Amino acid sequence: MRNDARRTTSSRAIVLAEPNIDTDQIIPARFLTTVDRDGLAQACFADWRLDASGDPVGHELDRGREQGREFLVAGENFGCGSSREHAAWALLDFGIRAVITTRAADIFKSNALKNALLVVEVEEAFHAHLCTHDVEIEIDVAGGTVRADGREARFDLEPFARTCLLEGTDALGHILGQEDAIARFEAVRVS
Repeated sequence: MRNDARRTTSSRAIVLAEPNIDTDQIIPARFLTTVDRDGLAQACFADWRLDASGDPVGHELDRGREQGREFLVAGENFGCGSSREHAAWALLDFGIRAVITTRAADIFKSNALKNALLVVEVEEAFHAHLCTHDVEIEIDVAGGTVRADGREARFDLEPFARTCLLEGTDALGHILGQEDAIARFEAVRVS
């Protein structure tokens, strides 16, 4: 169970506007040897950020991380490819708390939301503005809005995912939080 509930969050963003960034780019397959969610930051976009000997090449991802940027503005169809949950884990461990795109791959979006990585899908004009203007971005999870530079866009979020994000929990934590109600139901059902 997590404990990082946020109604609103704000940050500047790292921009990777290329379309079709797949999960193998987010976390190359050679790093899929663990079921531990921690320690995957080094693997996040490893083939973009590191040279053959593992040394940083000065990629914008590393510069953004050093500046404390917690949002990633990504191109269309972000997270396509395989269904590896490690992609969401790597982004979170790298410090990314939200991905803003025009469209995310369905399986990636599902995995991300189950792990408290917010995926915000916005219209193209608003996205284009974020790609070309380095501004503070505010995301209101409860209200389903994202604001930047005096502009605002709405985004849809599956209601249960929104509840979990606002409660700072995941599906299992939410169920465990209903333990008293479950016990009452079971007591009535058994009698």
